[in-house]
Amino acid sequence: MEHISLWLQGTLGIGPDSATRVIISGITVLVLYILHNLMTRLVIPKIDDVYTRYRTRKLSGYLAFLIGALILGRVWFRGFQSLATFLGLVSAGIAIALRDPLSNLAGWLFIVWRRPLEVGDRVQIGADAGDVIDIRVFQFTLLEIGNWVGADQSTGRVIHIPNGKVFTEAVANYSKGFKYIWNEIPVLITFESDWRKARDILLDIGTRHAASMSEVAERRLREAARRFMIFYRKLTPTVYLSVEDSGVLLTIRYLCEPRNRRGTEQAIWEDILSAFEAREDIDFAYPTTRFFDNRAEGKRALRADGTRRGAPTTPSSPDAGTTGRPSGTSSG
Repeated sequence: MEHISLWLQGTLGIGPDSATRVIISGITVLVLYILHNLMTRLVIPKIDDVYTRYRTRKLSGYLAFLIGALILGRVWFRGFQSLATFLGLVSAGIAIALRDPLSNLAGWLFIVWRRPLEVGDRVQIGADAGDVIDIRVFQFTLLEIGNWVGADQSTGRVIHIPNGKVFTEAVANYSKGFKYIWNEIPVLITFESDWRKARDILLDIGTRHAASMSEVAERRLREAARRFMIFYRKLTPTVYLSVEDSGVLLTIRYLCEPRNRRGTEQAIWEDILSAFEAREDIDFAYPTTRFFDNRAEGKRALRADGTRRGAPTTPSSPDAGTTGRPSGTSSG
């Protein structure tokens, strides 16, 4: 140690105190480098979970940098000699290194306190949606719905979401407050169909399937209005009409429970198909190609050359195939 100090003094031209600091700094960096490499090569590869292995490797790097910065700062700067300053920097370093876990812990406290979601709720947070099946200190778990499966049905996958997401992503809760959702079923019929009768049939079907739901929803709405600014003037099923390129669009709008959307939609479609099958004046619209016969449409028939019967034409050469003004006429 003394020999190294004397060599540094002679080589670098520094005092004994500075030489000692250089030696301590070098030893600190070397020890931390060796410990970090032992951690990444011997301990971390034994961790099976990829996410845990990644987080452990990142955390070990942060801690090695933090410890090195604190030791070197204490060696080179007098301000680090104060215990309060030292502890404050340690706390700040830990907060930076453990930013995500602390954010998840704060998210858990928010979930417990404000209850934006609970076990059993159906929620969507960001791009992920599902039923909450577990809430822990650092994450909550969803049984996924949607994705490649239609009509909000379960996919069977379990998604673990960090609690800190409640601070950065919008949380949509199907089960809080009103506890019902609006669903719409579009039905496209041809222009020739009796749309008035079709509208009455659809309204009757929607009422049969959702009338009782509307009565319960009205009570739920009064309860929800005590906590949220929710206003609905009409909760009973209705049918909206609009015109599309290929027909008349009738849209049934009705209330249903979030987990029964697909079941109610299937039952309503079964009734629609049965009701329309029994009527000859209502047909579903689908892409078609129509041909027009001028005589059938009540218009003057066309000649073979493309002009209407009775319209004056000019003689043309056999190989020209064109029409023009009568001979001797002029424009202007």
